[in-house]
Amino acid sequence: MASLRTALFFLLLSLLTVPVGVLISLAVVFPMRVRYGIFAVWRNAVVALCRYVLGVRYRVLGRDNIPAEPAVVMAKHQSAWETVGLQAIFPPLVFVFKKELLRVPFFGWSLAAMKMISIDRAAAKDALRQVIEKGRERLSAGYWVVIFPEGTRVAPGETSRYKPGGAQLAVRSGAKVVPVAHDAGEVWRKDGFAISPGLITVSIGPPIDPVGKTAARINTLAVAWIEAEMRQLSPHRYPTAANAVAA
Repeated sequence: MASLRTALFFLLLSLLTVPVGVLISLAVVFPMRVRYGIFAVWRNAVVALCRYVLGVRYRVLGRDNIPAEPAVVMAKHQSAWETVGLQAIFPPLVFVFKKELLRVPFFGWSLAAMKMISIDRAAAKDALRQVIEKGRERLSAGYWVVIFPEGTRVAPGETSRYKPGGAQLAVRSGAKVVPVAHDAGEVWRKDGFAISPGLITVSIGPPIDPVGKTAARINTLAVAWIEAEMRQLSPHRYPTAANAVAA
């Protein structure tokens, strides 16, 4: 059943993405708010497909931690869900993503039109420069910037090295860092086709003010909060930590 629902979801997603991708691409002659308005329709439709076709719902903890001003979101990356889900939770935002996605027909065109921040992950120094330069520009224009500091999707219970781009952007821009943990990988696995129905929990941590802090310190604080929260959201993925608490 899950495989059939997943197949239907991706069929409907494709039928939805093609016209929206064309519309957003044509809307480049209009202000960004017009493009974001079109994108919001697509996002809401995808969230509805997740709920009513896949049976995937979500809840948000710590919503009151979202600052009033644009900030840098450093989030766990476990699946494709958060690339849509975070858009429904936070104010208008842009993602930092690998430039290869720009080659995807319709979807990649939309990313370019929405001024998302594409980087070449093979060029580390140049990629960091792009994140800082374009990130500051987007923040000053009133958009939030979402960075997946681990750089790629990581399966539940696993951790990869947190790269410093988000923390560096916070220091250079003065924007706060908002750490985000979630368990989307429990229903939408990194590997495998079928998406399981279930409830995704997104937890938003207290914002980290960059004033008086180095990028290394900000990164350390973000990592500590996210990884500690992951152990609360998915204790079964961290049996050693759970045993330690029980003892």
